[in-house]
Amino acid sequence: MSTQNTLMSTQNTLASPQNTGAAAAPHSSVAARDELGSPLPLPLRGRVAVVTGASSGIGEAAAETLAGLGAHVVVLARRAERLRELVARIEKNGGRALAIAVDVTDPAAVHAAADRVAAELGGADLLLNNAGVMLPAPIEELATEQWQRQIDLNITGLMNVTGAFTPQLVAAAAERGVADLINTSSIAAQNIFPTFAVYSGTKAYVTHFSRHLRAELGPKNVRVAAIEPGIVGTELQSHVTDEGARAWLADARESMEWLTPQDVADTIGFLASLPPRVNLQQVTIMPTGQAG
Repeated sequence: MSTQNTLMSTQNTLASPQNTGAAAAPHSSVAARDELGSPLPLPLRGRVAVVTGASSGIGEAAAETLAGLGAHVVVLARRAERLRELVARIEKNGGRALAIAVDVTDPAAVHAAADRVAAELGGADLLLNNAGVMLPAPIEELATEQWQRQIDLNITGLMNVTGAFTPQLVAAAAERGVADLINTSSIAAQNIFPTFAVYSGTKAYVTHFSRHLRAELGPKNVRVAAIEPGIVGTELQSHVTDEGARAWLADARESMEWLTPQDVADTIGFLASLPPRVNLQQVTIMPTGQAG
């Protein structure tokens, strides 16, 4: 069976909100089985995957998916109780996980988390930078606190985590021949959405930063990819305070079926399961009904 078929066999649908609205069914990280009930190979067995923003949405779904593919998953987020519940669910389904409560905007805390991963698990060879926030507002409102929050989390937080874990990725790639750095960007990095200027700017940074890092780290066998989802049913929409943006999102929810976090998590699992020679540097995943 091909890697892609193996991967797709491991996935179920998840629910948990982090990038835009509708709910889905719970995901299971239980090991996949073929038509005869025999266990399928786990393409990520022996790997250590760090996932930020893991307390909900795409991060939560990705953590369960990567665990289901055999990785030992380290889940990072601020909400410790949500992380404990996630770890318990992964372990109940036969996976392995470690929770570290951390705010990625705190560089000292991030470096302490990286040190712990190195000490307890020998270091990470897969990093999913997924922590982020979306707070659209007309520029004339001068919502400076919201601007700064998006820059701090979407850019500075990503930089803190990338800086702390890249040495581990490089070391793992030198030893095993491959490591992965996957960054969650957005279709907003490419397309124009009124009132989303600051958010879109942060995601354009993520995409462009990822492409530069791929050129820098690729020769060291570290694959770098940016995932650019369209509208995904997550918690992010509940953070939006601007009435115009809330109305736009409500209309979008009525007019199309949004992606689920599991749709994005499946793509992340697929990228990490590819042969070491293959690097998809930029992947756009859109709801079928979303035009742009």
